[in-house]
Amino acid sequence: MIYGAHCSGERSRGSGSVGRVETESKERALGSRAPRFIRSSRALHLSWQVGVFFVGLAVVIAGVLMLVFPGPGWLVIFAGLAIWATEFVWAQIVLRWTRRKVSEAAKRALDPKVRRRNMLITALGMVIAASLLGVYLALYGVVMPWELKG
Repeated sequence: MIYGAHCSGERSRGSGSVGRVETESKERALGSRAPRFIRSSRALHLSWQVGVFFVGLAVVIAGVLMLVFPGPGWLVIFAGLAIWATEFVWAQIVLRWTRRKVSEAAKRALDPKVRRRNMLITALGMVIAASLLGVYLALYGVVMPWELKG
């Protein structure tokens, strides 16, 4: 059996075929992705995990700042979570859950019925917004902020 096959939930199948390894599930096993020589020493592995934690934390904080300031905030937050997922099981579980929910949402969004409903809701919202803007302009007209008299 291949070393990585046992660790990642893969199993050798078939009638004695050594090179043939198939996965039972598409997901990798939970746990540290650190190199073997780092996992062999507890102190080295702990310092590795501390380093991964702080690098992931810096990336997540940068992503949160990008939610307020210009930048791809959510993308950077998920990148920080992916960094954490290289070492921490809780982050791997959260990342798997997030991937599953995003895939489900993408499938639902491509459903023709859902697309028609979303287009109808968007069109209705635009009609309401245009109506409110028309009422406002009819009542108050177009006045630039710098022309307002206090």
